[in-house]
Amino acid sequence: MKLPMKKFFLSFVFLFTVVIGSAQEFSVGVDLFNRYIWRGVNLGGKSPSIQPWANVTFGSETHSFTFGTWGAFSLAGTANEEIDLYFNYCINNAVNIVVTDYFFPDLNVGVKDNYFEWGADSTGHLLEGAVSFVGTEQIPFTALFAINFYGNDARKSNGDLLMSKYAEIGYKTNINGTDFNVFMGAALDNPDEELGEIGFYLNENAGITNLGVKLSKTLEITDKFSVPVQCSFVTNPELNKVFMTFGFSF
Repeated sequence: MKLPMKKFFLSFVFLFTVVIGSAQEFSVGVDLFNRYIWRGVNLGGKSPSIQPWANVTFGSETHSFTFGTWGAFSLAGTANEEIDLYFNYCINNAVNIVVTDYFFPDLNVGVKDNYFEWGADSTGHLLEGAVSFVGTEQIPFTALFAINFYGNDARKSNGDLLMSKYAEIGYKTNINGTDFNVFMGAALDNPDEELGEIGFYLNENAGITNLGVKLSKTLEITDKFSVPVQCSFVTNPELNKVFMTFGFSF
């Protein structure tokens, strides 16, 4: 299915007008990391990654909606680019329901590099639905479940969408002004090993793909200027990999 450009443009303008008209907060920024590691998988090669983002939020303190975009670009130009759109519904600043549209311009080839191609078997877009609990002061635990429900996911031997699933749990606390997060995530699908299938998370079996710890804090440079920084030690037992990442935000 190809969405005509005129209809797409008019729909986008209408949605944008509605969102802007009721928006309560606009945010824009950029993060810089030495590596782009996502759920225990290296998506940025050996190059530092610059990750711009922008979003708009509206709603109340108990129920808010955020529409945003996020991207990742290799500073050396040696890794795949990523440009995402997402919609997040937040409940009581604790539970998030998110739909994300992942798109990799350089990774997609042929018809799949067409951003406006939405055919089930030909689109380069990948739609994921996720539910997460981000923890509270009383309950310092986090949890996430995500599932790919349309588009450019791995395929089963019969050609059906694998609908790759990922789950993660974590614990967070603050020690002397530094946020401390321990996490463990796993790919939940078993590709057909006899056919040489590889899962969406590059896994050959269901198993732990993202195990590690993240430290983060805000460095006060001056009275009026501060920089959030973070450092993570990440292992992927399923792929026998280890990563260390460092990044800061503006």
